[in-house]
Amino acid sequence: MSAAQVLVSRAPVPQTVPAESLPVHTVQPAYNTGEHSSSGLATSGFRTAKYLLEEWTQGGLTSFYRAFSDRDSSERLRHEAKQLAAECEARAVRSQADGTRGLGQRLLELHFWRSELEREIRDVTAETELLLREKSRLQRALDATELPYSIAGDNLQSRERRSGAELVRDGPERELLREVELIRNVQDLLGRTLEQSIQQIRQNRDAKEKLEMDWSDKVEAYDIDDQCGRYNNQSTDIQFHHNSSKFEDNTSTPESWAQHSHENIYRAERERMASINLRSLIDSILQDTSEDLRSQCDAVNSAFAHRCEEVEDVKRKQEEHLMKILKEIGDQENNIAALKQAIKDKEAPMKVAQTRLYQRSYRPNVELCRDPVQFRLVGEVAELAESVEFLQQKLEEAEQSLRNLEDTRMSLEKDIANKANSLFIDREKCMTLRTRYPALIKLSGFQ
Repeated sequence: MSAAQVLVSRAPVPQTVPAESLPVHTVQPAYNTGEHSSSGLATSGFRTAKYLLEEWTQGGLTSFYRAFSDRDSSERLRHEAKQLAAECEARAVRSQADGTRGLGQRLLELHFWRSELEREIRDVTAETELLLREKSRLQRALDATELPYSIAGDNLQSRERRSGAELVRDGPERELLREVELIRNVQDLLGRTLEQSIQQIRQNRDAKEKLEMDWSDKVEAYDIDDQCGRYNNQSTDIQFHHNSSKFEDNTSTPESWAQHSHENIYRAERERMASINLRSLIDSILQDTSEDLRSQCDAVNSAFAHRCEEVEDVKRKQEEHLMKILKEIGDQENNIAALKQAIKDKEAPMKVAQTRLYQRSYRPNVELCRDPVQFRLVGEVAELAESVEFLQQKLEEAEQSLRNLEDTRMSLEKDIANKANSLFIDREKCMTLRTRYPALIKLSGFQ
């Protein structure tokens, strides 16, 4: 390319103005060939230092579009900045209003839980006082059970002196054991109930302490949040706290915060209801145990009252049974003798049948036949052996029955001999001591 064709460098088109929107001008190279050339013939064929008209026009358009782009960008930036400032201001006002409204809601929640805690503290305190009175009554009732236990124990020791077969668990014995067991159960029940009441009083006080601690925290938190709700942009005691917006590791969530108070109140209500139920249970236990002890005392007295007549009746029946046993022993001895004779009577038929079979085994050659006679003789031997086996088994049973009858006879004779001693112990010892049994009102814990 010749030097005359070199173009003069131009300013770049601004990036904000699309290149397609600019007018396209084809710049032709200027040659110094005109007759009015300022360079003369010496510069013929070289580029001139002056811009062409088309280049001047292009430069003006470029400056126009650059100014237009910069002004448009600046106006858009000012508009966005103004809009952003307004949005930030509105968001700050809205956030502060939300925070103030949230603090107000929080104060309502704190007031609600504080009131609930105060109510529950009053209820738990009143219930604990009522339970203390029931505990004192329970202790008196427990002390009153010592005398019945002593009486029942002495009766049992006296009846241990019965001898032989009379040392049995008869009606009075069962009733006395029931009475002893009942008194032990009553003492154990009253003791456990007493321990339970002590434990319940302790739990009531623990629940009350937790409620009071929670209530104290709620009061302090209420004062703090109430002060925070009064702050505004014109407050004089506000300042920057750069690290205040971070969450501490030991902070709670709204759910866990409400759950904490709910659990404290729920536990206190549970303990209070348990205390109410325990007081009702104590009253029911004292009433039931006193009635049960007196009812059992009457049952023992009734058993002792009927015992003498029962012993005499049993003695008479045992004598009747003894006579029947003696008669049955004689009949069984005769039966044993008859069975032995029957077994002996089967020896001759067995010998006949076995002899026949033995002799027929010598039949010669083909005569040694399994004829019907042979089968009948074999069956006869089996029948006789089975009969002897049945008779022998029945004989063993009869002999065992005879031994049982002899043991029963000895037992009846020994029991009849011991009846008089039992009647003396029941009449003279036990029934006299039971007149000292305590009254119902004392067993109920009122005295």
